[in-house]
Amino acid sequence: MDERRITSQACIQEGASFLAHHSDRFAYALDCVGDIPLRLRADGFDRLLGAIVSQQVSVAAASAIWNRLEAAGATTPTAISIRTDDDLRALGLSRQKVKYARALCDANIDFVALRGMPTQDVIDTLTQVSGIGTWTAEIYAMFSLGRADVFAPGDLALQEATRMLFDLTDRPKERAMRDISAAWSPWRSVAARLLWAYYAYEKNREGIG
Repeated sequence: MDERRITSQACIQEGASFLAHHSDRFAYALDCVGDIPLRLRADGFDRLLGAIVSQQVSVAAASAIWNRLEAAGATTPTAISIRTDDDLRALGLSRQKVKYARALCDANIDFVALRGMPTQDVIDTLTQVSGIGTWTAEIYAMFSLGRADVFAPGDLALQEATRMLFDLTDRPKERAMRDISAAWSPWRSVAARLLWAYYAYEKNREGIG
């Protein structure tokens, strides 16, 4: 049986309704944040390259580096392969990220085939590539492949949002988050979107206060 996909705002609304009926805390979060963003993206090599570029740098720095890569036409496997390490470093990639970019090229991932794979197989395939961790693979499955029932339990914002929304004493760690989020299946991707939105809501409210 094919896994459920998120393809439109109607899917988000269906998932949100499920979560609100599952927990009054989710219903409260929905009242706070309003509409949950769809956040679907294209899939493919450049999406994972962009994730590598974004690692351990600010959003502004990542955007600047990506813009340089795009301007140089260096966002495809061929374009990366024909450039020297010095060329790529001149565009803003660190030595480590140059290695990761080359590893992504060498992996020869069949991105079309990923679309039909079970989510866990997608994650297993992507995390075999040096520089791509579980979080990045889960985010790719969630937003680039539109999988409805994938979560990112290692995400600190999701952990903190869960602590705040459910009045937990401590921020749940990754293993605990996996257990907690299991109850939100088959709409864990919508739960993640809602929790990120709720996290932003709480942080903005603290700023105003």
